[in-house]
Amino acid sequence: MATTLFNLSSDLAALVAAAGPGVVRVEGRRRLPASGIVWSAEGLILTAHHVLEEDASIAVGLEDGRSVQASLVGRDPTTDLALLKSQASGHPAPEWAGPDSARVGHLVLALGRPGPGVLATLGVVSALGDPWRTPLGGRIDRLLQTDAAMYPGFSGGPLVDAGGRILGLNTTAILRGLPVTVPAPTVRGVVEALLAHGRVRRGYLGVGAQPVRLPTPLEQQTGQETGLLLVSVEPGSPAAQGGLLMGDTIVTLDGQPVRRLEELLGQLTEERIGKAMAIRFIRGGQVQERGVVIGSRGE
Repeated sequence: MATTLFNLSSDLAALVAAAGPGVVRVEGRRRLPASGIVWSAEGLILTAHHVLEEDASIAVGLEDGRSVQASLVGRDPTTDLALLKSQASGHPAPEWAGPDSARVGHLVLALGRPGPGVLATLGVVSALGDPWRTPLGGRIDRLLQTDAAMYPGFSGGPLVDAGGRILGLNTTAILRGLPVTVPAPTVRGVVEALLAHGRVRRGYLGVGAQPVRLPTPLEQQTGQETGLLLVSVEPGSPAAQGGLLMGDTIVTLDGQPVRRLEELLGQLTEERIGKAMAIRFIRGGQVQERGVVIGSRGE
């Protein structure tokens, strides 16, 4: 028994030693530095969006003790991912795991480098689930949660499996402090978009909204209990150009029910940018419908 535990302990230490060079320190905020992952030997560094308070004056700390400057390639707040270009090259990128590598109960290591040395915590994969939307509308390909402790500064660091492969990037910002791991397929898609455009293109209406309960007659007419009350409509936005007004209550977009803000954001995909979509809404107790051309945020 003692030999088994010793071998397991030695294997875990070897995993940390092997993965450590691919974990860097990211200094992009006034308080405690965070962590990052070497994405490519050309100096690309992946980290968490929320740990970068500014787009400039970013430094990256390497395993050999050097600190180099980095510039922002792009960021996606909806998935809490950001990509940096550092002045350090030649560092090999770690291997990323396949989409179905993790199973509930697998041992995993959460790694971080908020200081000069790499830190590690041990846990198991505690939950796996279907694709889901973050509160800001980002699509996460798979729910991946562990019971590994995420100490301050661990955000932006990797979750590593028993084979030394990276399962995803750890963050505590997506779900109000609840640690989650953005899985490898989501990371790859976002990185490709950031390299191509500097951001992830998503549809945009230009409204502020909150869910409200529909009166019984309208509930029966629409077939749903709630809708989204527009509490603001930005001037000149796609919603304003389409004739939507503050006080309207959206019930469907392109025939799909809209009951929560997450459902609306989830339907504003890149494929719908520039296309006219039918929005069904309630105004003055009457159900109406208009066509709105979906815009793109930042354009």
